[in-house]
Amino acid sequence: MADTNVKSPDYYINRELSFLEFNQRVLELAKDESVPLLERAKFLSISCANLDEFFEIRVAGLKEQYELGATQLGSDSQPVADQLAAIRTRAMALVEEQYRVLNDVLVPAMVDKGVFLLGPQKVSRPQVAALEKYFEAEVEPVLSPLALDPARPFPKIQNKSLNFIVRLQGTDAFGRDSHLAIVQVPRSLPRVVRIPATDGDGGRIHICYLSTVIALCVQKLFDGMEVIGCWQFRVTRNSDLFVDEEEIDDLRRAVEGELQHRRYGDEVRLETAHDCPPDLVTFLLQHFQLSAMDLYQVRGPVNLNRLMGVYDLIDRPDLKYPPFTPGSPTRLTVGTDLFAVIREKDVVLHHPYQAFAPVADFIRQAARDPDVLAIKQTLYRSGSDSAVVSALVEAARNGKDVTVIIELMARFDEEANLELARRLQEAGAHVMYGVVGFKTHAKLIMVVRRESGVLRRYCHLGTGNYHARTARTYTDYGLFTSDADIGQDMHELFLQMTSLTQAPKLKKLLQSPFTLHAALIDKIQREIAHAEAGRPARIIAKMNSLIDPKIIENLYRASQAGVEIDLIVRGICALRPGMPGVSERIRVRSILGRFLEHSRVYYFANNGAEELWCASADWMERNFFRRIEVAFPIERQRYRQRIFADLEAFLADNTNAWVLQPNGSYRRLSPAPGEAPFSAQTALLAKLAAV
Repeated sequence: MADTNVKSPDYYINRELSFLEFNQRVLELAKDESVPLLERAKFLSISCANLDEFFEIRVAGLKEQYELGATQLGSDSQPVADQLAAIRTRAMALVEEQYRVLNDVLVPAMVDKGVFLLGPQKVSRPQVAALEKYFEAEVEPVLSPLALDPARPFPKIQNKSLNFIVRLQGTDAFGRDSHLAIVQVPRSLPRVVRIPATDGDGGRIHICYLSTVIALCVQKLFDGMEVIGCWQFRVTRNSDLFVDEEEIDDLRRAVEGELQHRRYGDEVRLETAHDCPPDLVTFLLQHFQLSAMDLYQVRGPVNLNRLMGVYDLIDRPDLKYPPFTPGSPTRLTVGTDLFAVIREKDVVLHHPYQAFAPVADFIRQAARDPDVLAIKQTLYRSGSDSAVVSALVEAARNGKDVTVIIELMARFDEEANLELARRLQEAGAHVMYGVVGFKTHAKLIMVVRRESGVLRRYCHLGTGNYHARTARTYTDYGLFTSDADIGQDMHELFLQMTSLTQAPKLKKLLQSPFTLHAALIDKIQREIAHAEAGRPARIIAKMNSLIDPKIIENLYRASQAGVEIDLIVRGICALRPGMPGVSERIRVRSILGRFLEHSRVYYFANNGAEELWCASADWMERNFFRRIEVAFPIERQRYRQRIFADLEAFLADNTNAWVLQPNGSYRRLSPAPGEAPFSAQTALLAKLAAV
């Protein structure tokens, strides 16, 4: 094996810049003419939401580290100051491209389809009259414009809220000169408005942003004074919760307290309209204690997230993906005795191509089955109207012993999870908040049932959350099994999470933070040994992010030894493929399309004794060492072959695949001359769903 130093920073891609490359790929889908028009608008909205969270969490964290004097972070050893400068350059280009796509691509394309997204300059007189009525009836009653003076200082601005700074002329009712005012727009108002039809519309749809309504009617808020101009602005704040887990007695109460402060965390970014006067921009920057490096001036609404409202408001099936009905194995038809089915043999479901309903049915049947004694489950994200939670509530009320481990620190779902915890506790369930210092990210359900005087365990293990809505858009695998060893492992895991016993010795499952990382390295090294002995060796791994330096080091060594490695990494990837003498045998691709690729799958050829694992964990240090994660083997040959075929389909995709280059950029694949286009997601829809 080569003596190359695989720890060299030159062999690692900066994780922050890798994320921005991922967001660029999302934006590419907004430009893709093969994607239905309103779906393209949705992808543009998603790219904005992704960038928001990036600033709220990652940039905010880097700024904190810089202020604390940190010099280098990450395996690439790039200085923090250099990272912030590089982020600024890349993010500026990304934002400019977002607004170019909106103004020059999507808005004209919508016009061609009879959908008019109007700005203040494009609204006709009859439409202005209709919007004024809407403003007076629905908007003005909930607005509280605030003139700025010594008695009324600058108001608190919530994270990512819509605001206007207004320049005024004249005197107010008390004879005082007022020059500036702030209009804060409540989040309760819809961000996109349908303009009532007028004569001559001819079936065309006219819509506008709420900001357009306010800009047209802002004078009505300041009777007796003249509005010289008004301009949108938005502030992004640090939204990472900090809970000192060593100093608290009640995690739930601590999280509730932190949620009150999230809306007003430290300022990270200021967005303003591109034509906001320089003196007002300076005024806002100074007030928020931000620099020009933190300023993003945009040609359009300061929040492209609101495009999601356009998608929801317009009922045009011809401009959206065609609907589909998730399929279901014939063994899992409605009314099936799921315990009998699982007892016979394992079942694997692939969402969203196959229905999520059997998962809720599994708990619902357990809730109503007199032979079921206990149900234990982990919940990371589940949704406020979760059928899974309703089934758990029913089980508790029916006298079952229900234990639910809810992760309170699931980012941006903390408030929803607190409410779920209250609901379950009121029903009589035992609710716990996991292990202090370790997020419970594993996806597990265990049902204990008495059969012929003997207790038997039925289990579900998944790669994704127990969330019916995201199960329609996220790709994930779920395994139903009554395997005795897996059941015993699950029992030990729940015992550990509830009673904090020592790490159990598991028979089949791999667990973070104890065995998963070391086991994966062992499996990579086993492939290295096969390659060095002249035997075929191959690794295929699919995940959301690949950052862990030890895993990357071992993958580099595997490539040097002759192991063929294919990585399907949707988002961040710190590994550089294709480097001579280091990673020549490693190929990395990202798949983006209609569905969000979310499943984690690890395949090892193992000299013919193939192993295929599904897991809740990405290959990141946090997943290996700061979370409770579980990887589970797919042992039934039929399903192992099917999932392997899915992986091969993703490796054959030539329409929704981007290939990572050694320099950290991505190249989108397209069919070669004479080659038929192939989309893995489209093929799986045709194969598994009831299209």
